[in-house]
Amino acid sequence: MQPGTEFPAQTYQLTRATLVRYAGASGDFNPIHWSDRQATAVGLPGVIAHGMLTMGLAGQAVACWVGGTAAIVEFSTRFANPVVVPDDDKGTEVVISGVVKKIHEDGLVQIDVTATCQGDKVLGAAKALVRNHEDNR
Repeated sequence: MQPGTEFPAQTYQLTRATLVRYAGASGDFNPIHWSDRQATAVGLPGVIAHGMLTMGLAGQAVACWVGGTAAIVEFSTRFANPVVVPDDDKGTEVVISGVVKKIHEDGLVQIDVTATCQGDKVLGAAKALVRNHEDNR
C-alpha cells in the first residue's frame, strides 16, 4: 500500500429487517430504529440505522481491504448524518470507500474512510490505522 492507493467501494444494503437483527444483537431497542412515529416525533426524517451499525460496516470494509480484523490497530469516526431506512423491501445502501492517506514512520498505514448514503456523507473524519498487509504474512 502506498499513499493514494484507493480501495474498491463496498456496498451494504440496510433494510428494516437488518435494523431488527442488529437491535437484537446489540440490545439497542431505541424506537428511533424501528418506529417512524417515534423517529419523526424527535425530529428525525424517519427510522434511522444505529450509528454503531454504520461504523461497524465501515470497519468491515476496512477488514476486507487489509486482510482481516487482526490488521486493524485503531478505527475512529464521528457520526455526520443519519442513515434513513425506508419501510420497504429495498431499504437503502451505505457505500464505504477508502484511500491510503499516509504511511507512518512505524510502518502503520492510515486509511481515510468515506461512508455515504444517498450521496450524503454519514461518517465524518473516519480513519483506520492498520498494519501493512504485506507485513501480515
